[in-house]
Amino acid sequence: MKTVYNIIVFIASLFLPIIALFNNKIKLFVAGRKESFGKIEALKNSKTIWFHAASLGEFEQARPIIEEIKNNYFEYKVLVTFFSPSGYEIRKNYDLADVVCYLPLDSKSNVRKFIQKVNPTLVLFIKYEFWPNLLNELKKNSIKTILVSGIFRKEQTFFKNYGSFMRKPLQAFHHFFVQDNTSKELLKSISFKNTTVTGDTRFDRVYKILEQDNTLDFITDFKNNQYTIVAGSTWQEDEKLLVNYINNEALDNDKFIIAPHNMKQEAFIELQDSIHKKVVLFSEKEGKNLSEYTVFIIDTIGILTKIYAAADAAYVGGGLKTGLHNILEPATFGIPVVIGNNYEKFKEATDLVALKGCISISNQDEFSNTFMKLKSDENHRRSTGKINQQYIQENRGATKIIMNYLKTQL
Repeated sequence: MKTVYNIIVFIASLFLPIIALFNNKIKLFVAGRKESFGKIEALKNSKTIWFHAASLGEFEQARPIIEEIKNNYFEYKVLVTFFSPSGYEIRKNYDLADVVCYLPLDSKSNVRKFIQKVNPTLVLFIKYEFWPNLLNELKKNSIKTILVSGIFRKEQTFFKNYGSFMRKPLQAFHHFFVQDNTSKELLKSISFKNTTVTGDTRFDRVYKILEQDNTLDFITDFKNNQYTIVAGSTWQEDEKLLVNYINNEALDNDKFIIAPHNMKQEAFIELQDSIHKKVVLFSEKEGKNLSEYTVFIIDTIGILTKIYAAADAAYVGGGLKTGLHNILEPATFGIPVVIGNNYEKFKEATDLVALKGCISISNQDEFSNTFMKLKSDENHRRSTGKINQQYIQENRGATKIIMNYLKTQL
């Protein structure tokens, strides 16, 4: 199995540059990795703590720990690596990291060279991303490695009869900080007992959002004290339901802010053209009386969290098909959150749907009925939002537990 895996990685290294000629995301994936070894030269002869996040969501889980490290352990440099362009492109200039780069492909030669150059004191993997060659090399070099906000499911390869190839690299981890008891028991079933249930560090991250100034003047001007729905990280299937609701069922004084996940210009134009009410793009807002518009399309990145602060209700995309995006950011503002019906792999969504702070829909009728009720029934809207805010407050504390452990390791 190990040989097969290494052959697959080798084949991927040959074909990805070809695919990159026709796919922009793969182009970023390939081009960015060419810079990784040059970037880590800045860490030479330094004590380094390395955080690896698959993408943007996992980075948000790492962030509270990075902040604590930078505030309390000044002698260490911080390296952040990403697997996905959607994480790297947004956070490549993150100011608390000394180096941000792509994780090289998981070949033996790549990981050996990368680890030798970085020579990390400590490595933290966030949630998942279990690269066999990388983990084996970390274990071989006796480098302290921990998992943060990990979550495991019984259908994963580790827990199958044929999963020994993937179980062995897990021996690299000195400790597993997991989100729930299910993950702890699953690890125990394959003889890993070095686990602590801490919950998810993102709760600490999103709760701190309330301490910052979340005002955006242009959003305040657009909202104009009207009822506002914010739809964040939407995909085409989400936007189809949303646009139909805007065009056919929303009241004239309702406001909508849409922040699509797809950042291609043609997608913004297609979305704008499909809406029959007055629409303004973020990139075209200057000099306009924003209060006159019904729909505001956010064709930029990095401001969605603050935009949620202006919402009376939120829709978070991805749950109808591609994978649910972050629901904790709107939830921390104490507003109702509506999502698609494909959310079972996301603990926070499963919890909040059960608590009735998050509402799952699967078709146009459910979407429309849900948002009409949230608009018409203020008591329902407030009580639903309060459930979400209380859930955030009750699940804080993972960062403190992890930092107490790290004090013994640094």
